[in-house]
Amino acid sequence: MTDSLQSLKILVAVADERGFAKAARRLSLSAPTVTRAVAALERSVGARLVNRTTRHVSLTEAGAAYVQAVRHALDELHSARRTAAGEPGVPVGTLVLTASVTFGRAIVSPVAMDFAARHPALRVSLMLVDRVVNLLDEGIDVAVRIGDLPDSGLVARRVGEVRRTLVASPGYLRSRGMPAHPRDLARHELIRFTALMAGRELRYVDAGRAAGVTIAPRIEVNDAAAAIDGAERGHGITLALSYMVGDRLASGSLVEVLPRFMPPAAPVHLVYAQSQFVAPKLRGFLDFAAPRVEAALRPATASAKHARRKPPRTR
Repeated sequence: MTDSLQSLKILVAVADERGFAKAARRLSLSAPTVTRAVAALERSVGARLVNRTTRHVSLTEAGAAYVQAVRHALDELHSARRTAAGEPGVPVGTLVLTASVTFGRAIVSPVAMDFAARHPALRVSLMLVDRVVNLLDEGIDVAVRIGDLPDSGLVARRVGEVRRTLVASPGYLRSRGMPAHPRDLARHELIRFTALMAGRELRYVDAGRAAGVTIAPRIEVNDAAAAIDGAERGHGITLALSYMVGDRLASGSLVEVLPRFMPPAAPVHLVYAQSQFVAPKLRGFLDFAAPRVEAALRPATASAKHARRKPPRTR
């Protein structure tokens, strides 16, 4: 078991140092020992983990996934040993997080960096991708998920909610008028944020029933910030999520449009794999992040309610 554990540590060192010789120096081992250990692991796993050339050493696709899982396992083992020895649960090792690109950039990244700053022995890896990541397959400790969750056996901690909201500038609405029903959008300039509208149909709720209206936007963009900036400059109405526009609704630079027709809010959860032993890094991050994410989402809801109370005058 000790030899196997040493081989795993050697593989991680090779991945970190991108070379056998550098990994050997880091671990105070001979280069042949390091080479033999990695080769033995590859035979045991049944796959090539490392690409070797005369100049470079890099991980294969299988190797990258394997190393990520190994890091997670080593961190768990280290934390378990410290707990068994009666040492305080200090977050150590590597904490791997994932979230969607826009939500991660706006809310998760600042929280993760603040958490890392408090724990010098901890490394944080934040993966921002607009797809559902398999936590176990990709070695993820915590995922931030927006929307209803399937019954996956994962543990979920609710930290707030987000709403879809149509927004426009007060100047645009004074010029073009405030639509009274989603059908009225056919007479308006629309900026389509493609991530929220896969097709050219806006889904809404009317008298408790789901419905949709076909839209014909003249401007389409795959970036939320660009779509929102365009709306703020008076180029039309766009669809956003509440956390993206909370500050602008509060300042009055944007106004909510047709709020009573928007679908119900979607929950936001911190999701992690179920385990009898919760590592200090995970427990610490959940306790640190949950109130901060909740607070970051709260102003967006409050701002939206304020915006609904004070619509702009139209002519």
